[in-house]
Amino acid sequence: MRSRPAAVLALLALLAAALAVAFMTVGVKGRWDFVLPFRGTKLAAMLLVAYSIAVSTVLFQTITGNRILTPSIMGFDALYMLIQTLVVFLFGSAQLAQAGPSVMFVVEAAAMVGFSAMLYRWMLSGELRSLHLLMLVGIIFGVLFRSLSNLMQRMIDPNEFAVLQDRFFANFNTIHGELLLIAAVLVLAASLAAWRLFHTFDVLALGRETAINLGLAHKRTVTAILVLVTVLVSVSTALVGPVTFFGLLVANLAYQLAGTSRHAVVLPVAVLLAVICLVGGQLVLERVFSFNTALSIIIEFLGGITFIALILRRTVR
Repeated sequence: MRSRPAAVLALLALLAAALAVAFMTVGVKGRWDFVLPFRGTKLAAMLLVAYSIAVSTVLFQTITGNRILTPSIMGFDALYMLIQTLVVFLFGSAQLAQAGPSVMFVVEAAAMVGFSAMLYRWMLSGELRSLHLLMLVGIIFGVLFRSLSNLMQRMIDPNEFAVLQDRFFANFNTIHGELLLIAAVLVLAASLAAWRLFHTFDVLALGRETAINLGLAHKRTVTAILVLVTVLVSVSTALVGPVTFFGLLVANLAYQLAGTSRHAVVLPVAVLLAVICLVGGQLVLERVFSFNTALSIIIEFLGGITFIALILRRTVR
């Protein structure tokens, strides 16, 4: 039984590496000195997003004790859409286009992290506060952000709305290389902090009471992991846009393939599955469908089906 996780990891790593090489080399017709940096930037961004979404979703499910939840329940996607809509509503789509990608990235990431920090400080300070109440408030804020976005979208010019609508879907085709360094530094910092808490992940998965009985500072540890999840989700969302169900898809597939709940296995399996889905999907999208559809739409469709299946399975039980 111990050889199964190792075999799964090796197989997924080989497949991910093969897809990465194929993405960099298949269909090259121009100069290699142009193609390699161009595709390399897209590949690096997809690897960064895959890692961030997979790790953040698995950790969020660990601290909530629920495998049908994703960090998007806290309203990150809704806040991202509200920021985009607010800029277009106040300044117009021309100003949105003129604003440098670095400026928008910093504004969006800072807004999401700041909102989450405020929410955590408010809801997790005091003995009577709970994680479930925090998630409920996050859902309410998400509804509020979406309602405000819809109100402003109905008031703007239809041409402005057409430009705005393109930003509501994750885009892996036009990725700005200057953002990768900023995003990579933030993800690296969050990963180093998470590594120091790695020994607590399996304990947290046992439940709040058991973790406390084993001597874990549950509230402090959960708050720290929530901050790390926020940074990872904010970076990936600000880099390519919202991907609501992608984390749900790869996290649940990782648990099925790993055959264990140990985070030392589940986390790398989830990351490799995310890489395979993004890189393989983008490769098929470019070479087979010739950009006739968006990768995020396919991912969200499959993730939505996975979510419905999980709900139905729990209902039957």
